[in-house]
Amino acid sequence: MSGGAGSGSEGVSVEHLFSYGTLRLASVQRGTFGAELPTRDDALPGFRLGVLKITDPHVIALSGSDEHPILERTDDPADSVAGSVLELTPEQLAAADAYEVADYVRVTVTLASGTRAWVYVAAEG
Repeated sequence: MSGGAGSGSEGVSVEHLFSYGTLRLASVQRGTFGAELPTRDDALPGFRLGVLKITDPHVIALSGSDEHPILERTDDPADSVAGSVLELTPEQLAAADAYEVADYVRVTVTLASGTRAWVYVAAEG
């Protein structure tokens, strides 16, 4: 599935990932991707934030918290979550997958700006 895929100016594949939590932190980006990523503000309509208790010691150490936000779908256009669109390579997207715990699943969404992007939402069940 390439819902978040784009194309860079030099033929490098660019993925868009909407982050509303710890992946926006410079320290988490450096620890996960080896660098800070290009970002821009955006929002995701039809969702609200909940809280997830994290137990993975690596994620807690990197983020500095055992409580992370998690998206919950409401389908109510009045609900919206602010965040940032990160531009990353497919390899960096795989690193984001490794960072996120099993309580999250990556799906594609359309942001308020019209950008198609990957986002981590609450896993079903």
